[in-house]
Amino acid sequence: MLTYEYECQACGRTFEWRQNITEAPLEKCPECRGPVFRLASGGAGFILKGRDPGRAGTRGDSCSRESGGGTCGGRQERCDRPPCGGE
Repeated sequence: MLTYEYECQACGRTFEWRQNITEAPLEKCPECRGPVFRLASGGAGFILKGRDPGRAGTRGDSCSRESGGGTCGGRQERCDRPPCGGE
């Protein structure tokens, strides 16, 4: 199911509607039954999944931010936690 954003030409209401990609676009507003058109929206972002996507392809115990002179959370010295939010 995808979420589409619509705007009613009669009442001006903007609303979201969940429907399958194969379904035809809505034609009438659920409130006033006026004509609607589908808006172009931002859609979903790019989501990385995994234990620590910020360190993909890296090895070792050093904090990835140390190379720039900082550490996790902007501390001046390392903490006792795993590097950069790792588990």
